[in-house]
Amino acid sequence: MATSIASAHLNCATIFPSSSFSGKRSLRQSWNNRSYSVYRNFQSQRSHSIRAMVSDSKTGKQVEVVYDPDERLNKLADEIDKNAPLSRLTLFSPCKVNVFLRITGKRGDGYHDLASLFHVISLGDTIKFSLSPSKTKDRLSTNVSGVPLDDRNLIIKALNLYRKKTESDNFFWIHLDKKVPTGAGLGGGSSNAATALWAANQFSGGLATEKELQEWSSEIGSDIPFFFSHGAAFCTGRGEVVQDIPPPIPLDLPMVLIKPPQACSTAEVYRRLRLDQTSKIDPLILLDKLSSNGISQDICVNDLEPPAFEVLPSLKKLKKRVTAAGRGVYDAVFMSGSGSTIVGIGSPDPPQFVYDEDEYQDVFLSEANFMTRESNKWYQEPASQSACVSYSDPSELVQ
Repeated sequence: MATSIASAHLNCATIFPSSSFSGKRSLRQSWNNRSYSVYRNFQSQRSHSIRAMVSDSKTGKQVEVVYDPDERLNKLADEIDKNAPLSRLTLFSPCKVNVFLRITGKRGDGYHDLASLFHVISLGDTIKFSLSPSKTKDRLSTNVSGVPLDDRNLIIKALNLYRKKTESDNFFWIHLDKKVPTGAGLGGGSSNAATALWAANQFSGGLATEKELQEWSSEIGSDIPFFFSHGAAFCTGRGEVVQDIPPPIPLDLPMVLIKPPQACSTAEVYRRLRLDQTSKIDPLILLDKLSSNGISQDICVNDLEPPAFEVLPSLKKLKKRVTAAGRGVYDAVFMSGSGSTIVGIGSPDPPQFVYDEDEYQDVFLSEANFMTRESNKWYQEPASQSACVSYSDPSELVQ
């Protein structure tokens, strides 16, 4: 019988020669969270399956043998996917806005207690990671000048932290395509660090849980743990105590970000903060009103605005002008974080004066919307990131 089956396979090879396939049949590498995938594009003018009848010479019984090349190659692809190590990964690193930000007290360690609604938005950087043959050093490059490329950079700090916690020996080549300005109150550097921790964990086969990554990240930055939420969170403590909440704002609600070239020093803003001049409204009331009634100007309280406006008086003027010009257009206008970004919620378009006046020719402009992520997946880059950037000095993008 073995001879008969072998003969049948030989005959099958002559029935459907390879030239009858009009499509390509090849293995290719792909780098979308998996190291390999199979390009399955089989097009044939005839059936993919090859069938043959073989006879057992002793019993006379006939057996149908079916050969399916698609199925065989798909199984091969699955085996490659299962066994091939991850070697490259490209991840989106989104920033955030603080819909409201209450400062509730001064701590013994010199930090301030806060209560804030953080929300991820669709503006972000792109970071490409590749395994390095080096076992001693990471190599970081970027698209803008002035970014520190050593362990002053939060990306490198995050990778060092991951190796310290897990004893992983992976080092990386990293390229940071920077779109989020710094000194903006948008948490771009913190997001980069969280993204680097997530990437390192993927390369190591998931040695740590998301919760562990979140807890570890607070050692290098107060805002980093937030990015391990699902995208909307009520944050307290220094910002590292993160409570996931269902998104209280429609994800398709548009916004515009307007950031002048001047940055706000977070340390200087906090030095000028006077607790006796902060809002007294309970942040939980703000959260409840937002969830019940939607976003409005009275909800978007930021206790850091007054000291930031002292540090940068032109920022106070910008907010006033955007608020006046945006009546009936924006549901709310507020500063994010410690500045210097002014956010207009409800329209993706900036006021016309930003285009018309020389004073604002170098502002950063971007439209955005709120976004979240799925469990066990990182944030997905939107289909299009629309940003209009004009800078007299590209170092404004420095981390």
